[in-house]
Amino acid sequence: MDNNVNVNDVSRISAGTVIKGEINSPNDIRIDGSFEGKIISKGRVVVGDKAIISGDIICENVDFWGKMTGSLYVKDTLALKEGCVVNGDLHIKRLAVELGARFDGVCKMLSEGEFDKISGNVVSSKAPAAVKPIVAGTPVSAAGTPVQN
Repeated sequence: MDNNVNVNDVSRISAGTVIKGEINSPNDIRIDGSFEGKIISKGRVVVGDKAIISGDIICENVDFWGKMTGSLYVKDTLALKEGCVVNGDLHIKRLAVELGARFDGVCKMLSEGEFDKISGNVVSSKAPAAVKPIVAGTPVSAAGTPVQN
């Protein structure tokens, strides 16, 4: 993390913590626990060596020590650190890989304009569909959807 960043401006998922869903932050994020879903940050994301991520990360920069299955969309620099394991595609501007880092996927180098376009599509395309509430007494199909009369 940047030395000029106030500790109160960094969101943190501690070791042992398990979160499922979406994180959207204007600040830096550090993950040492488990996360399943989508992480969107306007700052740096640091993935600690005990972290396990399943999903996508969209951010400015990443320092990656943990394990991940999913895609990375990085506006500037992705640093894959010794011991990390990434199974997924990289959409990045710059890449730094240490000896001992593992990556299995496709790497696409992007310009800043391409990043804005592709990350915008990722952010908007996977938004959950609106859910209509089922009113008590409404007939429901075997698939669990309301039956329209």
